[in-house]
Amino acid sequence: MTSPTDDSTVSVRYLVDDVAAALDFYTTHLGFTPVTTFLPAFADVRRGNLRLLLSGPGSSAARAMPDGRRPHPGGWNRIHLIVTDIDTEVARLRTAGIVFRSDVVSGPGGRQIVMEDPAGNPVELFEPARA
Repeated sequence: MTSPTDDSTVSVRYLVDDVAAALDFYTTHLGFTPVTTFLPAFADVRRGNLRLLLSGPGSSAARAMPDGRRPHPGGWNRIHLIVTDIDTEVARLRTAGIVFRSDVVSGPGGRQIVMEDPAGNPVELFEPARA
């Protein structure tokens, strides 16, 4: 595998049903900044070192595979965003009408909750345990 010229950015592709709705969701509610926009097929957004590629039904990423399967939104793999106060963030997002897949759960490393973007892709908010 060849070495990337810049490995400081991590890119994750999410398939979405509506690129404009996804763009609005990530920029309005989660602090991402738009990078490029080619509506209705594609947009990408950035938050720190994370670049999220939002690929709609008209994008090349949504084309059928050779065996006929079609990529689609959803699933359980997810981006993981660290927050300092999960209760405050959850309250803010619930007020904005965001859909959550789970309640806040606690584990040895901290507390987490999984929400959905407009296409049903999961996004995890995580508050690390305090030492």
